[in-house]
Formats: sequence, structure tokens, C-alpha cells
Amino acid sequence: MPTASALGLPTIRGRFPLLAALMIDSFGGGCAGPLLLLYFVRVADLPLGTAGVLLTVATLFSIAAPAAVGVVIDKVGPRNLVIGAQFAQGLAFVGFFFGRSLWLLFLCALVMTTGQRVFWSAIFSLLTDVSDPGDRDRWFGLGGMMQAAGFGLGALAAGALLAFDGDRPFLIAMAVNAITFFLAGVLLLRLHVAHSRTADADANQGAPLLRKDKAFLVLIGANTILALCTMTMGVGLPVYVTEALPAPKWIVGVLLAAISVVLATGQTLVVRHTEKRRKTHVLVLAGLLWVVWGVLMAGLLHLPDGLVVAGLVLATMVFAFADVLHAATGNALAAAVAPKVGHGKYLSYWQYSFTFASVLAPGFFAQLFEVRREFPWLAISLLALVAAGTIVALERVLPDAAVGRDR
Repeated sequence: MPTASALGLPTIRGRFPLLAALMIDSFGGGCAGPLLLLYFVRVADLPLGTAGVLLTVATLFSIAAPAAVGVVIDKVGPRNLVIGAQFAQGLAFVGFFFGRSLWLLFLCALVMTTGQRVFWSAIFSLLTDVSDPGDRDRWFGLGGMMQAAGFGLGALAAGALLAFDGDRPFLIAMAVNAITFFLAGVLLLRLHVAHSRTADADANQGAPLLRKDKAFLVLIGANTILALCTMTMGVGLPVYVTEALPAPKWIVGVLLAAISVVLATGQTLVVRHTEKRRKTHVLVLAGLLWVVWGVLMAGLLHLPDGLVVAGLVLATMVFAFADVLHAATGNALAAAVAPKVGHGKYLSYWQYSFTFASVLAPGFFAQLFEVRREFPWLAISLLALVAAGTIVALERVLPDAAVGRDR
């Protein structure tokens, strides 16, 4: 068996610009993303509360982007939208580098968040377009790996920059991210899409009405819960360790880095071993593992102090396994279920599950944590169980050809 196939890798010949662009883009995001809020406070001299509100409002304004992408993606093609999103985000970070006024920073934040939404609403359609027959799931896995690897390296660079004093680290991060966006956009201009769906049919003729596709809308709802599981870990772990557990604070970075390593190395292997299984079964397994993870996290409060770190490591291992199963399979299921005509529109709306989860996660965790420290973890377990049950129920109406058969 060829090594690439054994590792679950697709054929990448002629598509290296896409892989390089994904990794370079994510490197810049990993470098600048963790420092952006601090940049507003330390360089632009905004109060922390004002900076937080600015980013939140910009994010809320960008919520309409996936719907807008759904209208045009099957006409203009996902490649063009992804390229446009890269250059727009690059301009936003140029503005961050030079800008100091509140309104300029807000405008740049709005362009940045809208560009992010457009990128995520179109990238999986682009991965579908470049994939060879039978390789789509592997391309989703490989794309996710490249992004996770790039983000992890960028986060390491951000940590190194923070070792220096003054404004320079934050300005360097903004400049690096602007350059990486422009470089990724230029690389994607060199990408030739050989398997475009959009050239074969007019998306406006015979396309199903998404609002009437109840099964797909319910699937979006179930995936919103699964995405919330993913985001609750990133939002909640630092607070939980710092405020509630007798554990060293440095373990937060170690555990989150370990999750990134799993995502950066494991997605194609997961696809390799699950591509002959029903995608719904894989997602149900991820949901059940998140049920166990939530219970384990809540239980840490009741362990002897000497066992808390070991319990954290065990809970993180369960989380990471669920996360890599979901990351490698969720988008592939959406792409398989979406109809050929209107395919890009369906995948753009699929991104609303991640959009809603990103908006909900901070408030969800904070409000429940204030009531009782176990509650966020127990609540996420219950929600994950609901999501798993919903996906089981959907199997009755989703076509076998789309979700795959166990073999």
C-alpha cells in the first residue's frame, strides 16, 4: 500500500498552493489572534471593556456573511471568494498596524470578522472542488491538519514575541498576519480548480430551498452543539484551572497545545480508518465521548488534590479524541448530504453552526460557571447527548449514499 494512502492522504499533485496557503494563513492567525485584544489595550490605548465590545459588535455584524456567500458562491466559485477574503483580511491588519482611532479600529475589525466568515463559508466548497473522486473526506482531513499545524506554529511565535517589552511585539504580529494573508491570496491565484461543480449547472435552476430542507437544518442544529463542545474547552479550561482547581496554571498551555498536536497530526489517519464507516456513526461517537468528557471535567472538583492533574490529562485525552473525530467528519458529512445543485450554498450555511457556537460559548460558560462550577461541564454533557440522539434520529431520513455504510 502506498505510504500516502496508508496515512489517509489524498493526491496533492497540482494543489500544493492551496495547502501552502492554508498553513501560511493559519500561521498568521496563530501569531496575531491571541495578541489582538492586547494590541487594542496596549498599543491603541483602548479600555479592555471597550476593546471587547468592539470585537463583539464587529462579530455580530459579520453574522450575515454566510448567507451572502450562499447567494453567490455557486455563481462566482469558492476559489474567488476565498481569495477575496484573504486580501480583505490582509487589508484589515494593515489598518490595525497603522490605526489608533476607535472608528478605524472598528472598521478594520468588521472587515476582519466578515472576511473570516466568508473564508470559512467557502473553503470547504473549494476543498470539494479540488478533490479527486473518492478523496473529498481526505482533503477535509488534510486541510484541517495544515491549518492546525500553522496555527500551532503561529501561537508559538506569539509566545516568543511576548517575551519582549513595549509595543513592538504587537506591531510585528499585526504586520506578520497582514503579510501572510496577502501571501496566501497570491498563492491561491496560482491554484487551478479542475473539478468545479459550478461550471456544470446553473445553481438558480432546480436548486432545492434550504429553508424547506428540515433534515439539513436539524443537522446544522446538532452540529452547533458539537461545535459548542469544541469551543467550550478553549473558553472554559483557562478559567476552570485558574479559578476552581488546585492545578498549576501552566498546564493550560500544555493541554491546549496537546490538542492542537492531535488535530495537526491525526485527521487524515482518522479519515483513513473511518471512511468506510457511516459518517453519522462517527459523529455520534464524538458526541458520546464529549458526554464522558463533560462528566470527567465536572468530577475534577471532587478528586483529591493529588489526582487533579491526572484527571485533567485523562479528560483532555477524551476531548481530543472526540475533537479529531468531529473535525475530520462533520464537514465531510455536510458536503456529502448537500445536493449537487446549490452545493456551495448548503456548505456556506453549514458554517452557521460554528458561527452560533462561537457567539454562544463565552456567555454559556460564564453564566453557568457563576451559578455553580460544575454546571457548564454537566450542561455540555447533556447537550452533547442531545446532539448524538438527534443525529441517530436523522439517519432515517439521510440517504445511505451520502452518509456512507459500515463495511
